[in-house]
Amino acid sequence: MQNLTEYFNELTSLQVDQYTRLLPLYEYWNAQINVISRKDMDAFFTHHVLHALGIAKVHTFQAGTAVIDVGTGGGFPGIPLAILFPDVEFHLIDSIGKKIKVVNAVKDELGLKNVKTYHDRVEHFDGQVDFIICRAVAPMETLVYWVKDKISNKHKHSIPNGMLCLKGGDLKEELNNFPRAKVFPLSNYFKDAFFSTKKVVYLPCS
Repeated sequence: MQNLTEYFNELTSLQVDQYTRLLPLYEYWNAQINVISRKDMDAFFTHHVLHALGIAKVHTFQAGTAVIDVGTGGGFPGIPLAILFPDVEFHLIDSIGKKIKVVNAVKDELGLKNVKTYHDRVEHFDGQVDFIICRAVAPMETLVYWVKDKISNKHKHSIPNGMLCLKGGDLKEELNNFPRAKVFPLSNYFKDAFFSTKKVVYLPCS
């Protein structure tokens, strides 16, 4: 939590409280429904919360923005970003029901009115949003295929609408067919060794 306030020093008291409550909430639910690797729980804030917020270091969502979190799992990166951007609408989607059960419990406990959840595949989402976010869900080519018609072409940010994906490792081959993709190493923003191979990939939709 100390790392979190070091990198995001303009949090309100409500946001600090919500972030602080994440660990005990996930410890409780993870003991019942395993949505986070047990070994990762010891580094929960770094590996999950701070990692998710890496997207916010690359791009700031304006109020009224709509975002889909594809394959949200236990709620990452959607839940930490929803806390940081309370005026942004987040649609958290996962095809595994037990994971959405955990996400619903966490968002209800924290009072996150800007989070909607879906036990479904993103291909079935009815509507369009400004941005797609995800963490290590699928190769970029697969993701683009899934969400190609889900991103609005009505832009209101300094960058065009598109995808912001948390990925790791060597991405040269994966991004070979996407010359417009921009890669942002998270080691530029966070000093923990965990982020040495972590990146945010931004891909504009047009």
